[in-house]
Amino acid sequence: MSDLKNLAETLVNLTVKDVNELAAILKDEYGIEPAAAAVVMAGPAGEAAEEKTEFDVILKSAGASKLAIVKLVKDLTGAGLKEAKDIVDGAPAPIKTGVSKDEAEALKKQLEEAGAEVELK
Repeated sequence: MSDLKNLAETLVNLTVKDVNELAAILKDEYGIEPAAAAVVMAGPAGEAAEEKTEFDVILKSAGASKLAIVKLVKDLTGAGLKEAKDIVDGAPAPIKTGVSKDEAEALKKQLEEAGAEVELK
């Protein structure tokens, strides 16, 4: 029984690369199609995935009201009018990077209400 427990612990601690190599070995050498490889890669049950804490707010397009978006980008970033215009003209372009989820959501909401298309990464 302890051998099985050691094997299970080894499997759970495999990297994605190791899991892919194991899947290839099982398929090529033993003819086994490991359908559960994705389960092994996900990690043990109950282990929470690490939540992303920093987001980038990306302006995908200014939409119909470009002037309003330029003014809003200027206000949100503290950039000058020319810099804000360059950001809007260069869309898709980052508005702010490395911000908290709440701040990113707030920026996205403001920009979308003004007519812009925004993406969070």
